[in-house]
Amino acid sequence: MKEYLSQIHPVADDLLEAYLSHWKSYSVPKRTLLTREGETERYMYFVKERIQKSYYLQGAKQHVIAFTYPPSFSGIPESFLMQTPARYYLETITDSEFLRISYEQHQAMIAKYRPIETLFRKGTEQLLADTLTRYHELMAFDMETRFINFFRRSPHLLQMVSQRDLASYLNMDSTNFSKLLGQHRI
Repeated sequence: MKEYLSQIHPVADDLLEAYLSHWKSYSVPKRTLLTREGETERYMYFVKERIQKSYYLQGAKQHVIAFTYPPSFSGIPESFLMQTPARYYLETITDSEFLRISYEQHQAMIAKYRPIETLFRKGTEQLLADTLTRYHELMAFDMETRFINFFRRSPHLLQMVSQRDLASYLNMDSTNFSKLLGQHRI
């Protein structure tokens, strides 16, 4: 995690170690709902092992918003940052291992140490940029272009995530996803 954070923004080793001392190990089995719609996200997670998904429900149908896997943060970011009820779910796809920090501990550290605040501001800026890129792709590209772009970036997910979840993430029907998979070498 230290190396991952250092790529976002350098922080003095002693300060970073103090911050990291507040992160605790947390393991859960597959299909665990870490956060439910309507709950307030109390933790920020750093993924050490395996994969998770965030999604919202429309009727009984899941609409996948994101996948998280090592090394990355996980959680419902807007619920955590604003301490408001989540509008969607966070669930483990596989048995998962994390480090996690509570909202209160995180806030105390960023209030006390400007370099930690800068680190997470820059991380939040990157999250915003990535989210806007995803919105652009969903709105501006046809399904084949979304499919090709996604698998250029993340071909490993085909081995880690169900085709149904990948199709949902790309906003397409599972049948169309299968056809595209047959037409393109991944």
